[in-house]
Amino acid sequence: MSYTALYRKFRPDNFEDVKGQDHIVTTLTNQIKASRIGHAYLFCGTRGTGKTTVAKILAKAVNCKHPVNGSPCNECEMCKAIQAGTSMNVIEIDAASNNGVDNIREIREEVAYRPTEGNYKVYIIDEVHMLSTGAFNALLKTLEEPPAYVIFILATTEAHKIPITILSRCQRYDFHRISIDTISARLEELLKIEGVKAEEKAVRYVAKAGDGSMRDALSLLDQCIAFYLGQELTYDKVLEVLGAVDTEVFSQLLRKVINGDVTGAIRTLEDLITGGRELSQFVGDFTWYMRNLLLVKTSENPEEAIDVSSENLKLLKEESQMVDTETLMRYIRVFSDLSSQIRYATQKRVLIEIGLIKLCRPAMETNLDSVLDRLRVLEQRIDEGAIVQQTVVQSGGVVQQTGAQQAQEEKKPAKAAPEDLQKIVAGWRAIAGQTTGVFRDQLLKAVPKYNGDTGEPVLYVEFQDFLGKNYVDDPEARQELMDIIAAQTGKAVEVQFLVANNHSYTNLSKVTVDEAIRQNIHMDVVIEED
Repeated sequence: MSYTALYRKFRPDNFEDVKGQDHIVTTLTNQIKASRIGHAYLFCGTRGTGKTTVAKILAKAVNCKHPVNGSPCNECEMCKAIQAGTSMNVIEIDAASNNGVDNIREIREEVAYRPTEGNYKVYIIDEVHMLSTGAFNALLKTLEEPPAYVIFILATTEAHKIPITILSRCQRYDFHRISIDTISARLEELLKIEGVKAEEKAVRYVAKAGDGSMRDALSLLDQCIAFYLGQELTYDKVLEVLGAVDTEVFSQLLRKVINGDVTGAIRTLEDLITGGRELSQFVGDFTWYMRNLLLVKTSENPEEAIDVSSENLKLLKEESQMVDTETLMRYIRVFSDLSSQIRYATQKRVLIEIGLIKLCRPAMETNLDSVLDRLRVLEQRIDEGAIVQQTVVQSGGVVQQTGAQQAQEEKKPAKAAPEDLQKIVAGWRAIAGQTTGVFRDQLLKAVPKYNGDTGEPVLYVEFQDFLGKNYVDDPEARQELMDIIAAQTGKAVEVQFLVANNHSYTNLSKVTVDEAIRQNIHMDVVIEED
């Protein structure tokens, strides 16, 4: 006997077995029990969510001699005939290959004849959006006023391509993408029936790879079982079969990117290629990984926003503290652009390597988010005490000085803004951007100042309009800003809120970072000659 694929073998034959579409199942069973059956239905939704399956169950239910709570009994002659595909009452039409006016005219002629047995003659037209304009027009009148014994069920994955005149004549049901939890539970149930042992983590990854489609998930599971026939299905084996990448590899790669380690990032990619990983899927999965990281960083309840294990969530929270939101959004933008380019590219590896270099070297780009990332790198270099070489041209030739030596010779005056305040102001937009609402808008427009007489390390935030008065005496707002500054720069400074032209301070000066930017960005280039 030939083998039957899992998605065909375990296709639901009653409404109770349909998973993830409770809103549709409940409505249809209530209609059948109350004998309020419509004459035309439109089933919309992505592939593998149960449109054709529900259509066949509905066709059986309306013709079943002994329905049970609105579902077919699957025991009577009509149910068995429809299930076997031998009933003349259920006509399935593939609109992709039967999309002409003549095909619809045949239907119009056939509906004039009553069913020889059963109650209804059911026409299931799959991929109905493929019908031509003339075919749609030919179907209009029949669809609006069919005989009492005829039911039309139209199924499509692209409802926007169907004329409004057709839509208005049908009861529309939108099939949702099935959740990972629902697919996982169904797969575990079927694995027990098949007698196959599998790790929960492995089953959950297959469910995730199904992307909301039960059929896709079952096909992938079938593939994994066949590859490791007779063996326990582990997480690593699933990754091997599907050409996927473990999240630990994504974590290692991201840390190398944050540190600007181009060589390490390229080596990680080399290991993935050697291991036979599929590059297009790698780009998509890494983008999704960074998306999860962004949600963890910005969401108040990351446990509800993303669907990962507690172990991976802990790792994501740790990494979210290593990179700011603007930098992470730049990473996602670069890889999102890459995913659209790589689809039809012949040199996928080269494109990915260029993308990784862009992540590690923000100076290659001129976007605003890349400029913010460059400032982050410079701040990191300053914190680590990096030595910058600069060239001083003298009459006797070229003399090289280190940044530390020059800083010693050009010591800043005592009244200049403290270095900590200059670092804070250099990343002011990134700091203010982590707040929300009106407070964020006011901080972005505010002018950071310091005491020009004493040079004390106190940051005076001068709001520029009257709305800033709401925060002058708000200790919670002040503490929130101080906490963000401490987390962003590693510096703890005292913060005072003021409103422009409404305070008694006369010795406040604007904090400028021109000197710091000149020393760290607009530095001279040293050319070594043999």
